[in-house]
Amino acid sequence: MKKVITLIILFLTLYTHAQKTTTCSCCSEAHKQFNFWLGDWDVYDTTGKKVGENKIEVIEGGCGLRENWKSNTQTGTSTNYFDPVDNTWNQLWIDNTGTILSLKGAFNNGKMELKSAMMQGKKVAFYYNTITWEKNKDGTVTQIWDVRENTGKLVSRAFKGIYKKKVTTVKHEIPNDKQTN
Repeated sequence: MKKVITLIILFLTLYTHAQKTTTCSCCSEAHKQFNFWLGDWDVYDTTGKKVGENKIEVIEGGCGLRENWKSNTQTGTSTNYFDPVDNTWNQLWIDNTGTILSLKGAFNNGKMELKSAMMQGKKVAFYYNTITWEKNKDGTVTQIWDVRENTGKLVSRAFKGIYKKKVTTVKHEIPNDKQTN
């Protein structure tokens, strides 16, 4: 009887361990809602002028996304994650100009929509930021960053960018001993 109990305990221990190692903490559909933004991007304004580059990658086993922005004048990084406690997406942005922005929101109607808390301004008494990302039919992503009064009225459009996947080229070189002149 002792052997049977020992085998049952061993089996349960192995089963529990196997369950823990095969469970993915951040593999829900909600955790994947922002994956359309993943990739190496060239970013253009609405006139077609390239304004920067952005690399979006998965971090922490799928529990978040890291953004790495670079333009001629600015670099910045954001960490993005889905919080299952309140079912929101969150972003913390910081850049080399001292801008720090904390956003919270959700994926609705094919768009990621994040909003900052109310802030006190100089030109407008109170305002907030909204940033949306939308995957377009051609595979590009449009990002719009608006500044709005506490009433929701648009104060300014801080940014509108079109993300286009970088094209990588593979060089096919002929080895030196096979080149012809």
